[in-house]
Amino acid sequence: MSLSRPDTTIVAIHGRAPRIHDSAFIAPGCRIIGDVEIGPDASIWYNCVLRGDVSRIVIGARTNVQDGSVIHCDAAMPGAPDGFPTLIGDDVLIGHMAMIHGTVIEDRGFVGFSAQTMNGCVIEADGMLAAGALLAPGKRIPSRQLWSGRPAQFMRDLDDRMLAGLQMGVKHYVENSRHHAALFDGTAQS
Repeated sequence: MSLSRPDTTIVAIHGRAPRIHDSAFIAPGCRIIGDVEIGPDASIWYNCVLRGDVSRIVIGARTNVQDGSVIHCDAAMPGAPDGFPTLIGDDVLIGHMAMIHGTVIEDRGFVGFSAQTMNGCVIEADGMLAAGALLAPGKRIPSRQLWSGRPAQFMRDLDDRMLAGLQMGVKHYVENSRHHAALFDGTAQS
């Protein structure tokens, strides 16, 4: 995929450049800056901002970051000598207009539409932050739990059916990203 479209910004800062796997889909309008790594079959949708200027951002394989989302990190500070990188595992779903800041999201985690996470948060494997929720600094969502609210709190445990549905969503986004990529590389079929 060409990364030189005039409507997309992919640039280095402080000597660190984005590293994007060839199979990843980067939609028009995205801004990807600095120490950002994007894995195989990941998709970064229209008008997202991933700014790795003060620490690093990692997006795992088959993870999708949906339209209008913002992902940032934080530099070293008193009490946090390593800062707060944003590390997102494989098969993660991040809903439209989410804001992820200095957070670890383990494999198969989920962040709903317009949800926000803050420095030091962890969403464990198969954990879910509901749409519109705010996960306060340093909070951890355990595996297979749904948290909701502002500030977010435990709502209920997630069953196998719900988790299977989320993984169907991951597969959908991988396939759909290929259709969108074809629109821009000239191979789309009507």
